[in-house]
Amino acid sequence: MKLEGKVAAITGGTAGLGRGIAEAFLAEGAKVALFARNPEKGARVIEEMRVNRSGPDRAMFVAGDVMNQSDVESFIDQAIEQFGTIDILVNNAGGAGDLQPLVNLSDEAFDEAMKWNVYSTFWATRRALPTMLEKGDGRIINISSMEGKHGKPVFTAYTAAKHAVNGITKSLAREVGAQGVTVNSICPGLVVTDIIKNNGPATAKAMGMEFDAMIDMFAQESAIKRPNTVEEIAAVALLLASKEGAGITGAQISVDGGTAQY
Repeated sequence: MKLEGKVAAITGGTAGLGRGIAEAFLAEGAKVALFARNPEKGARVIEEMRVNRSGPDRAMFVAGDVMNQSDVESFIDQAIEQFGTIDILVNNAGGAGDLQPLVNLSDEAFDEAMKWNVYSTFWATRRALPTMLEKGDGRIINISSMEGKHGKPVFTAYTAAKHAVNGITKSLAREVGAQGVTVNSICPGLVVTDIIKNNGPATAKAMGMEFDAMIDMFAQESAIKRPNTVEEIAAVALLLASKEGAGITGAQISVDGGTAQY
């Protein structure tokens, strides 16, 4: 029970990496507040978590759009109101959006990538941080990407956004480390979640290939020659959230099967 008594707020928490991290935290005793767009799905996921893991009082859901500042800030406020504090913030929500060669990339698509990935991280962190600083303890975990370390054709906006997320991580870690708050990024490689299955065919088309060929190409770029799993990402998040991770801050930890070897 490494997180017993802790409260975690997780954006994009009802599916994929977010849900996997939430499940791992619940299994170790944490309370979790989840934020995502679909209220029906959110209610269903919370009920499943309550039945399978948490009993009646360790999971809550807030519906909202991570690209809307007031929604993000309201989520943090509601989590604190419900559970009394936030010990762990996981900025998981994000995505690649419209994948185009830069010459075809619209201002709107670039702005969307920034809001989805960077502004959402900024808004949630700024709202949750005072609570952590007040008690001199906290964990901020930003879900970045291997595109936060290197580039890929047609991923220009997403790559820029994830580099920015890593920049926030490094600077904020220096700001708040002496006050007991750690700030780290996890940089996953390919994880075949539902969002990849749903949006992947369009990504593959933008790259000029079939979906299965794209998945195989990404897998072959890694040392392990396969996609990573949700559980592998969640295990690193659990380490960073626990007292065992107290000495790690300002890091961009690759969980990409050796794709970006730094």
